[in-house]
Amino acid sequence: MSRLSNSWSLVKASWAVLRADKELIVFPIIAFIGSIIVTITFIVPMALTRMFDRLSDGGGSQIGLYLFSFLFYLVQYTVVIFSNSALVGAAMIRLKGGDPTVRDGLRIASQHFSSILGYALISATVGMILRAIAERGIVGRIVSSLFGLAWNIITYLAVPILVIEGVGPIDAVKRSGALLKKTWGEQIVGNFGLGAVFGLITIGLILLFVPVIIVIASTQSVGLILAAIAGFVLLLIGVGLISSALNGIYTAAVYQYATTGEAGEFFDTNLVKHAFRAK
Repeated sequence: MSRLSNSWSLVKASWAVLRADKELIVFPIIAFIGSIIVTITFIVPMALTRMFDRLSDGGGSQIGLYLFSFLFYLVQYTVVIFSNSALVGAAMIRLKGGDPTVRDGLRIASQHFSSILGYALISATVGMILRAIAERGIVGRIVSSLFGLAWNIITYLAVPILVIEGVGPIDAVKRSGALLKKTWGEQIVGNFGLGAVFGLITIGLILLFVPVIIVIASTQSVGLILAAIAGFVLLLIGVGLISSALNGIYTAAVYQYATTGEAGEFFDTNLVKHAFRAK
């Protein structure tokens, strides 16, 4: 309960930053729309050329499939990391007492596009390796999950390091791991409180929606049912966008604490201090 209370306090602090700079929500929206466009761009041609059917029948090239998947990962990661970089860059301006704009965030991300592309290349490679491991049965899925968790922890500060310190992607990954070890110790595990809070919120919305849709279904009105489903989907998307924005803001605060010892006026330094904890 104490951890949940601390996580909720971090959500409120991140929300205070978002209220001060509402335009920060634009960056998760850009990532969301960009991801949809990328998915359509890759999936539709495959569907139209019946490539999925050929692969399922064993008539397609597995090498071609892996190449396609890698390119998809690369483009998708580039879009997401670029948007996150813009968000973190703008959030850092606010945490330092400035008043950022959407243009500021996009400018910061654009200045480091080559490093962002390099980091996306590394992330896509890791993603493909983890996917290949996960395909080797239940043991592979467990190993993949553990390595994925370790990778997420090691690279937690990679994006702010990329855009604030201006280093290359490999150096950003190395410095992220070194900074975490220096600040929180050698044996650390993640404490992603914001994700836990929004996970509970999502579960609560689903539990609330089930009886609502049952009542609406009893009216036998197709239009009303479709409207309810559409409204619920939009609500989940909205919660996801807010969660992404707050997570980017929080990442910026963690980075500022790790490099300066202060998390900014919006965050309780003691809470950020426990962003990671010893095993």
